[in-house]
Amino acid sequence: MIIVKKIVRKKTKTKNDRHALSNHMRPSFHPRLINDPLSDPGLFIPFLFEKRALMFDLGEIRPLSSKDLLKLTHVFVTHTHMDHFIGFDSLLRIFLGRDKNLHLFGPPCFFDRVEGKLAGYTWNLVDEYQDDFRLKVTEVHPDRIITREYCCQKQFMPSDKDRIEPFFRVLFHEPAFHVEAMLLDHRVPCLAFSLVENYYVHIIKEGLRELGLDVGPWLNRFKKAIYEKRPLQGDFIVTWEERGMTIREKKFILGELTDKIARIAPGQKITYITDVSGSPENKKKITQLAQDADHLFIEAAFLDRDKAIAQKKFHLTAKEAGELAREAAVKELTLFHFSPRYSRMVEAIEKEAMAAFHA
Repeated sequence: MIIVKKIVRKKTKTKNDRHALSNHMRPSFHPRLINDPLSDPGLFIPFLFEKRALMFDLGEIRPLSSKDLLKLTHVFVTHTHMDHFIGFDSLLRIFLGRDKNLHLFGPPCFFDRVEGKLAGYTWNLVDEYQDDFRLKVTEVHPDRIITREYCCQKQFMPSDKDRIEPFFRVLFHEPAFHVEAMLLDHRVPCLAFSLVENYYVHIIKEGLRELGLDVGPWLNRFKKAIYEKRPLQGDFIVTWEERGMTIREKKFILGELTDKIARIAPGQKITYITDVSGSPENKKKITQLAQDADHLFIEAAFLDRDKAIAQKKFHLTAKEAGELAREAAVKELTLFHFSPRYSRMVEAIEKEAMAAFHA
């Protein structure tokens, strides 16, 4: 098993001060690579205290349990080369027969690829399912996004009418966070993503104890109320169970409860870059998308000595990955998607990227 080392660049005191509060708190989401850096790319991002997760890329997903996969609500696919999309079939099988919505995002021609996958199976029995699984697919173009729905009980026939919206950077948003995207060049259009938390609501356990409250599902409702900027003078009802049977509740003023049990801090930014050439245009876009990211996950397919091969195959070298991380002033760097030719040279790739990152 290859361990992926995190390459951390220390920032100046001024920039550390800006993030000092958030660094001592438990972040809302905890990204982890699905596979080792020589295997299929993919980033799994579960949310703290929630049965929810996002994912960037959909390659081989066997390391993830069914429990993990069923947390997924949104999957963002960079492009549909096999090592980034072969996991679609496995994910589809897990979701069949369940009352769930799964949102998929991909580059131009994504509808054709998804519909081609769906057309490969016979769906004559799906009307027997009690629950209806819905697949909501969004195709990303330079100036617009198009969304199309596929219902399991309708044998995954596409919806009659697509939803078309303008697109500029922000691909998807909720009160707590949003996902930004840019189209890059990999001889085919290839998406890059940043998950940006608007701010972080840290729960103060001492405050909970003073009020005689336990942690529980109500905290997700409480955080949602803050993210949605509900009136602070309004009421908020805390509910909990005692002995697994009796439902208890207590009423608070939202603003007063917030002062007692919550602390607001800057949110995280996580950026994911893979399968792109080191062209000037790509590098400019990557630097913009990854600017000041807390954690950058970026491919390092080749060593710089093999840069000619990297350019021919439209991939980044380890040195380029480190340089881009430095240019974007990211705080933490994780490398992945190494060419198999370096199966015995993982440390050399990391060393080259680190040297460029600290240069």
